[in-house]
Amino acid sequence: MPTCREDGADPVGIVRLTRVGIAVRLLGCALVFALVLLPHWVSLRLGGGRWAGRFPVIFHRTALRLFGVRVHESGTPPRSGEPALVLSNHVSWLDILALGSLRPLSFIAKAEIEGWPIIGTFARLQRTIFVDRTRRGATASVNAAVAERLAAGDLVVLFAEGTTGDGLRLLPFRSSLVGAARDALMAGQGGAGRIRLQPLALAYTHRAGLPLTRIERPAVAWYGDMDLAPHLGLFAGGGAIDLHVVWCAPIPFDAGTDRKAATALAEAEVRRALRSAIAGRSPAGLPSGTTSGARATEDADVPASGVAAA
Repeated sequence: MPTCREDGADPVGIVRLTRVGIAVRLLGCALVFALVLLPHWVSLRLGGGRWAGRFPVIFHRTALRLFGVRVHESGTPPRSGEPALVLSNHVSWLDILALGSLRPLSFIAKAEIEGWPIIGTFARLQRTIFVDRTRRGATASVNAAVAERLAAGDLVVLFAEGTTGDGLRLLPFRSSLVGAARDALMAGQGGAGRIRLQPLALAYTHRAGLPLTRIERPAVAWYGDMDLAPHLGLFAGGGAIDLHVVWCAPIPFDAGTDRKAATALAEAEVRRALRSAIAGRSPAGLPSGTTSGARATEDADVPASGVAAA
C-alpha cells in the first residue's frame, strides 16, 4: 500500500499532524477550564452565582479561538438583565461554544446529556436546565426552573427543533417547552409578567474563506447517526469556520400569548434569517451594517413553515 502521493505529500504525516494539533488544542482548552473551574465553583457556592456566568464565556471564547471558529453577530440581542427565552435552530455542538462565548446564558437540554462524560460536567457548570422527556410531570419542574431564571433576568436558550440538522434545512419548532414558560408565568412564579421570546438563527457559511458547500456540511454539522470521531477528524482537518449568529425580531410573550402561534412566528423568523445569511444577504429588519457581506454559492434549502425536511 503506497504511503505517499505523487505530489510528495505524506498522508500519514498529515494525519499525525492533525492529531497532534487536536491534542494541543484540547490541552489548551483543558488548561483554561482548570483555571476558571475554581473561581466558577466558588461563585456558584458562595457568591450566589453573580459572577459564575462570566467564566464559561472565557472558556468558550478560548475554545473557539483555538479551533478557528469566527462568530459574526448581527441584529439586536436582549438587553442585559432583560428576561428572554431564545428559540434557536441547532446544527452542532459548536452552537454551545458560539452562543456561550457571546454572554452569560443557560441552555435547556435533554436529561441524557447530564450523564455524558465531560460534556455533562460542562453542561452543569453552564447551569443547564435538564428535561427528562420520559418522566411524567417533567414539564412542571421545567416551568419552575425557567421561571426562576427569567425572573432573575437570565437568557435561556432552547434549541426548538429538538435535534440537530445540517444547517440548511430547518425542522419544525416544538412549542411544548414554550408552553412551559407560559404556564410558569401564569402561575406567577418568580414575579416575571412578560418575557422576550427571541428567535435566533445560526448559519455556518464559510470554511477557510470559501463558501461552505453541501458536501462539506458534515465537517461542521453533527446530526443524524453521524459518529463523533470521524466528524471531529473532518472538523479539525479544514480551515477557519465562519458562523453567523442572527438575533431576529423579538416577540413579546406573556401569560396570555398563544404559545403555538408565537412558536410558529419564531420559526418563520429563523427560517427567513437562515436563508438570507447563507445566501449572503442581510435579513430584512436588521440594522444596516450589522451583517458581514459574505457571499455564498448555494441558498439554504429551508422548507416552508410546518413542513419537515426529509
